[in-house]
Amino acid sequence: MSDQVSELTTGPSEKEGPAGPRLRLMAVHAHPDDESSKGAATMARYVADGVEVLVVTCTGGERGSILNPAMDRPEVKENIGKVRNEEMARAREILGVEQRWLGFVDSGFPEGDPLPPLPEGCFALEPLETAAEPLVRAVREFRPHVILTYDENGGYPHPDHVKTHEVSVEAFEAAGDPDRYPGVGGQPWQPLKLYYHMTFNTGRIQALDEAMTAAGLESPYADWRKRAEERPEQWEVTTRISCGEHFETRDKALLAHATQIDPDGFWFAVPLDVQREAWPTEDYHLARSLVDTELPEDDLFAGIREKVSV
Repeated sequence: MSDQVSELTTGPSEKEGPAGPRLRLMAVHAHPDDESSKGAATMARYVADGVEVLVVTCTGGERGSILNPAMDRPEVKENIGKVRNEEMARAREILGVEQRWLGFVDSGFPEGDPLPPLPEGCFALEPLETAAEPLVRAVREFRPHVILTYDENGGYPHPDHVKTHEVSVEAFEAAGDPDRYPGVGGQPWQPLKLYYHMTFNTGRIQALDEAMTAAGLESPYADWRKRAEERPEQWEVTTRISCGEHFETRDKALLAHATQIDPDGFWFAVPLDVQREAWPTEDYHLARSLVDTELPEDDLFAGIREKVSV
């Protein structure tokens, strides 16, 4: 683990709202840039609504490929960890969130047949309790009511995304138990809801593909749609968060990750007005809930708002 452990960086949001205690949302991600490609508009919406939002980034993205040709330069490759840290700082400011590094080392995405072994000391190879401990600490310190993370397949099978799912579930279940992780310190805190990102669900892919075709534009989702229709989704979309007015903020945060995001690439192929008309929400699966809520939801804090007193 690096010296980024337990570093808390505060964005422009305040700690207390004028009407009393604030709702708190934690989004746990594998690498810098994941927070901007999954759930960024949701976070921007809740920040605008006065919710306190913390992004937890498990690794520094040190083994990430440079996906923007304009940034594929020797000096960037030699300092990729530092560059990605700086990109994260810019994205955090744009989204208006707090951000915390857990300090683990990027595992990289293994490719080939057979797959090569993961590098020694990487996040994906850490024992579960070792990997979850700093997240349990973060939960007890920040006291989120809601946690966002990936499903058991990681959203896609990157080993760090799968590990992020595992540590998120572990922290959700353990942070409120005083007998677990006693060395972490702090008062136990039990989050009330755990969600999985459903960013590229079948309904969204179909709607955007049809909207692009209807507008006479080339759709980047044609092949995606065929694959999605051939493979049933594992998780039901239970919760849709209306956040179309924050798509521009999401895109600005994405562009802040210049090594990872090509401004002429896939992420920006669908015009914002088409997106807002066809699919103005970001979507989630409610995986755990300790409060009563009625599905489908349009609010991550459904069943929680009336209960918040701390």
